[in-house]
Amino acid sequence: MQTSAPKHSSSFAERFVGAVISKCETDTGTAAKLRRAIRSSQEHQAWDFLAKFGIDLEDDYARIPALTVAGAIARSRTMRGAKVNGSMKLGKALAESFDDGVNSKGAIARLRRLVACDTLAEVSTNLRYLLPLIDSRCDQRLDYVRLMHQLRYFSSNPQRIKRQWAMEFYGPPIYETIGRTYEHDC
Repeated sequence: MQTSAPKHSSSFAERFVGAVISKCETDTGTAAKLRRAIRSSQEHQAWDFLAKFGIDLEDDYARIPALTVAGAIARSRTMRGAKVNGSMKLGKALAESFDDGVNSKGAIARLRRLVACDTLAEVSTNLRYLLPLIDSRCDQRLDYVRLMHQLRYFSSNPQRIKRQWAMEFYGPPIYETIGRTYEHDC
């Protein structure tokens, strides 16, 4: 008997984000629990959902990203009625949340505050205030799968994740925007 590999093997983050989106659409009670669970004093309300998904509740590096992403999805107005994850990266969404984009003092201050975080708990607290702001000002849906990956790997390489957020915020290098590459400049 021959078995074939699946054409697309989904990552844990893809499955988790898909499950949260689906659950928030069909179960308003769970959606309310996930919205409240973004606060550390209320996170116990979402433990049943996380445990059923196989997330180790004693592992901060597994629990905190899941709570942050699930809470953000449950609170998001742009995710209501959505069946799939978005495609907007966090840094780009932050820039587009302000009229002046990357030149906005408010956007730059929020980016600096985010990249100044040293721990996953600090990042999560910062995102608790930043994600609703982005959601209220930006009409495109965030890429929650990418955000989940970034949060899950933040503790192992925080500088890399911070650089990703900064690069997303400021956009592609200028040589990419004018259709040239370094090799043409040589």
